[in-house]
Amino acid sequence: MGNGVKQIFARRWHVFYGLLIRACRIKPVRLSLVWLSIYCVGQLSLIVLCTLLPLPERNDKHDFAKVVVDSRGEPLRVFADSNGVWRYQVALDDVSPLYIEALLTYEDRWFYWHRGVNPFALLRGAGQWLINGRLISGGSTLSMQVARILEPHPRTFVGKARQMFRAIQLERTYSKQQILTLYLNYAPFGGPVEGVQAASYIYFGKPAKQLTHAEAALLAVLPQAPSRLRPDRYAQRAEQARNKVLARMQHFNVWSQQQVNEAKQEPVIARHISAPKTAPLLARRLIQQYPQQQVIHSTLDKNLQQALETIAQDYALTLPQKTSTAILVLDNYTMAVRAYVGSANFDDLTRYGHVDMITANRSPGSTLKPFLYGMAIDEGLIHEQSLLLDTPTDFAGYRPENFAQDFSGPVSTRQALQRSLNVPAVQVLDALGPQAFYARLASAGLTLKLPAEAAPNLSLILGGAAASLEDLTATFAAIGRGGVTRAPVYIQNQTPAPERTLLSAASAWVVGDILRGVALNSAHRQTVIAANTPRIAFKTGTSYGYRDSWVLAASEHYTIGVWVGRPDGTPTAQNVGRENAVPLLRKTLALFSDAQLAPPKRPAGLSRELICWPLGGLKQLQSAAECLREKSAWLLDGAAAPTLREPLMAQWSSYKLTLAVNAKGEQVLPQCMASAQAGATQNITLAVWPRVLEPWLPQKWRRAHLLPALAANCKHAVRDTGQQLVLEGISNNAEYYPAPGQSNITLQPSVRGASGKVEWFVNGVWVAATVGSSHSLELAKLAVGKHTLSVMDAAGRFDEIVFYVGG
Repeated sequence: MGNGVKQIFARRWHVFYGLLIRACRIKPVRLSLVWLSIYCVGQLSLIVLCTLLPLPERNDKHDFAKVVVDSRGEPLRVFADSNGVWRYQVALDDVSPLYIEALLTYEDRWFYWHRGVNPFALLRGAGQWLINGRLISGGSTLSMQVARILEPHPRTFVGKARQMFRAIQLERTYSKQQILTLYLNYAPFGGPVEGVQAASYIYFGKPAKQLTHAEAALLAVLPQAPSRLRPDRYAQRAEQARNKVLARMQHFNVWSQQQVNEAKQEPVIARHISAPKTAPLLARRLIQQYPQQQVIHSTLDKNLQQALETIAQDYALTLPQKTSTAILVLDNYTMAVRAYVGSANFDDLTRYGHVDMITANRSPGSTLKPFLYGMAIDEGLIHEQSLLLDTPTDFAGYRPENFAQDFSGPVSTRQALQRSLNVPAVQVLDALGPQAFYARLASAGLTLKLPAEAAPNLSLILGGAAASLEDLTATFAAIGRGGVTRAPVYIQNQTPAPERTLLSAASAWVVGDILRGVALNSAHRQTVIAANTPRIAFKTGTSYGYRDSWVLAASEHYTIGVWVGRPDGTPTAQNVGRENAVPLLRKTLALFSDAQLAPPKRPAGLSRELICWPLGGLKQLQSAAECLREKSAWLLDGAAAPTLREPLMAQWSSYKLTLAVNAKGEQVLPQCMASAQAGATQNITLAVWPRVLEPWLPQKWRRAHLLPALAANCKHAVRDTGQQLVLEGISNNAEYYPAPGQSNITLQPSVRGASGKVEWFVNGVWVAATVGSSHSLELAKLAVGKHTLSVMDAAGRFDEIVFYVGG
């Protein structure tokens, strides 16, 4: 400092010292009055100034970014304020004490003692400036810094005076804790980042409550020069500034030497500033749903969410262009949503990433079948091993076909659901009633969207309605939750929706047990796994035209829904649930432990019992003649439902027949009973299979073998009624050879006496159907060897012949 400046400073000090000496010569009473007058005038002036110049008000609803956080409070998505600033609101208790210690020790050690302005700090700063010619340490308190944040001012004497006035005003208005909280929320930390909570998440990926010594020291000094010390850009400068804070913490014995040394060893590694954008579609949905909330505490698990977003994005790259995916994960214990991947990639416009496919209504394909079978079990219509029909069947004009366009004949409930067969499902829905099925789903929270002015019908079970992945997954959760479900929970402390019963606990477990019997890791949809193999209950679905492929899976702990398709509804070649949705499910399940995928425990009321086909009842209640095939089934309360009737079967009909036979054991029909000898007949009881199953039954179970031969006096009665269906054009047990010079043979059989449509089968495999007054079929390219040709009409009548093709 030059001699001139020193002389000026000396003269001013002598003047001030002289005034002080003169004041001391005043009598104590007078001195007290002087000071009291000065104090009163000062307070009155302060009151007037505070009235004329009120503190700038902060609008808490608009000053902070809207933030959607996960279940642990970590930001998922940030919606910046109107100025593009990322500022997360934080309370004093939610900030690490290490940061508070570093901040107060470095910035304002006398924070809790001064009234907004620290005169000693100002004098120290002024003296250092006068002596050294530059600013060594600032005299601003934290209150003054908050005042500058609330009301920025130019770095002039007037500006400094205004800042001091605002600091005093702050101290008169707010408590120390409130002023400190203002600093924690509004201090600048570089770029668009303001507030210690935002800085901690942006730079270190953690809440401010979890800051280490080194991180706390860095964030304490960063607001001094936020642009120059940004750790993501200038790590070396930031480290030097941090170490300066650490040295002061040790100097004032706030932190031990060991703590400081360990903190200095920690490198400055900060993430580049970027707005969190995890779960963007759910965040958008929640912001729209709760527009008044600054911080929305979702139920998501950020780690799981990010892992599934990566999996979905990578998996979509293996699919055709414009194809998207969606994944929803529910915690069955609380119905909290743990992961919400609404599209394959939010930023990929070519895959319609902005379209939320979790809420979109699409055809559910076969995903409703587990609910149908569970309801039918509860209603006593079927049990786990009931005999169902997988045959060409007409349900009052509705003729469903299987996905593979073949038929298997007699199947059990377990087989029908595991193989997702269409015809048996329609048979069960026909027995339960489409309206009842629709209503029970709606009462459980799944309201299917029907075409305009349409009523529930048999096509419901094959995807003839629409539903969202959200609703389907929540409903499928009943499989793992003992038959009950409720709406998914998206935010914490949300009042849960009431529980709704879809199925009984017993039927839910039986359906889950059936679905757990299908291999998840097999490419073949009909592969069934052993009972002791680790498994999860899952059901696939494919909508008409391959527009949507689905898979729903449930354990006791979690329910997962997966969708794959094009958001614009365009058909995609071979977009099948087993081929496209299941692989994505397998990748999802790999993130869970075996314990998390364990099945629910079997409830009370279930027992393993022997039942018999074709009647379906308990074996112990049937004779040997009635029990043609024995099966072991899970039954509710020991009750076994009888086999469902065929669609065209009369209500009074039964598969348990009572027949009159004569002394020779021949069947005597009622219309020829008069010609039989009086008292020469007796009644016998036996079981028969449904007529439509004849092409798939072995000879011993066909009616021609099971039923006694007709008495001689009754044969004319059958001929007169015209009830016979006859195959013609091929002789039974005949052998046919190709014409000379030809390698193949062509046969043209026909049918006489048919009623309605005729189904044709070669070697038990459906090949064609014919309609009209005449029925014929051309058979070509038959392999050398034995062949069985079978036909069945709409009345269930059946005929069959065996022939041979020679080489």
